[in-house]
Amino acid sequence: MPTVKVRNLKNKEVGEVTLPDAVFGAEFNEALVHAAVRNYQANGRQGTSATKTRGNVSGSGRKLWKQKGTGRARIASLRSPLWKGGGNVHGPQPRDWSYDLPKKMRQGALRSALSERLREGNLIVIDEFSFGAPKTKDFISAIEALEIHENLDGAKTLIVDSLDNANLVLSSRNVPKTKVTNSFGLNIYDIVYHEKVLISKAAAEELANLLSPGNEKVEIAAEPKAKKPRAKKAEEKVEEATENE
Repeated sequence: MPTVKVRNLKNKEVGEVTLPDAVFGAEFNEALVHAAVRNYQANGRQGTSATKTRGNVSGSGRKLWKQKGTGRARIASLRSPLWKGGGNVHGPQPRDWSYDLPKKMRQGALRSALSERLREGNLIVIDEFSFGAPKTKDFISAIEALEIHENLDGAKTLIVDSLDNANLVLSSRNVPKTKVTNSFGLNIYDIVYHEKVLISKAAAEELANLLSPGNEKVEIAAEPKAKKPRAKKAEEKVEEATENE
């Protein structure tokens, strides 16, 4: 099972969590992830593009000249696709592009993408996203403290936490290349599109239960940060030296 360090918003380690191997340690399946992204994008298409056929174009249906005897090509009406301003042939029409993808495939793609982000070092577990007030300045300071951006333009960042955290949602909504979602609204496209994934410890446990094969209940084991051994005082060192003699 992968063990991940937990940080706070000041980029200090506050402990470790052991994530379930079935969810965060899956092999990367490129074909499955591609199928899930393609399904997500297809389901998001409006399908409202349309062109006018000869039956929809306004104009007379009168035959312009007689069929024979003029020396010109025969023609039916001004609405013919052969004429400028006529109807369109085989143009796009409104349709529904969505299609179903099996639930096991969707969940498998999410497990695969999350595991790959973790192996890349681009999935960071945060203790909690706590802000005293909805201030964009505080949010930007926290992101800069985490040192996840390699340049001034910044990396596309996905934050997974509860949407009930109003201060987080309001603080981040004006920041470009940043999106906040919860564990129930997480989708494959967001994981692939965003370069960095920041996930709270509570959201990680929710995802572990949602994506666990067989719907088994999973509890993430949290380990506190190991304390450094206390330095021995001079008096204790003298006593040890005396005992050794």
